[in-house]
Amino acid sequence: MVEEEPIEAVAPIAAPPEPQLPLEINFHNGIAVRTAFLTAMVGSVLGQLPIPPQGLWLLLSLILAGFLAVFLYIRRTGQQMSIVAGARMGWITGVFSFAIATVFFTISIIAISSRGGFDSFYREILETRMGSGADVEKFLQMLQNPVGLGTILIMALVMLFVMFTIFPTLGGVLGAKVLARDRA
Repeated sequence: MVEEEPIEAVAPIAAPPEPQLPLEINFHNGIAVRTAFLTAMVGSVLGQLPIPPQGLWLLLSLILAGFLAVFLYIRRTGQQMSIVAGARMGWITGVFSFAIATVFFTISIIAISSRGGFDSFYREILETRMGSGADVEKFLQMLQNPVGLGTILIMALVMLFVMFTIFPTLGGVLGAKVLARDRA
């Protein structure tokens, strides 16, 4: 009789954990969307603070919102962010900032139209800043025409979209660039 040697059980060798790929920054990334929405709200509140000069402060608050979105995303996930990803994060923040600004824009349009219309509102503003002239009268005539009024409102929304997405995108790029240096 041949005696069999006992077979020892060998534990399987665990494969090394695969490195986790960074999540792509887009609207399907829940962490990115929540972070962008939060910073867009913070940026909108900051942009409304009465800090002179008001127009410059609004632009700086939009840049800050994009930067803050990148900072908070990196802090929450621990992942490095490329410049392209920072731009995407800033752009998503800008889209939410535009949505918030559009709500305020709509509320102000309703308030203006309930107080006598656009022509009387803009007549006061333009006459105090520019005086009266042919250009002012031509602009005011456009406001009385529904097509002219619609064109002006659409142009204002397009300009808002461009402004409210470009500056947070720049802030996101700046954030990705600066924060990549801090970690290196």
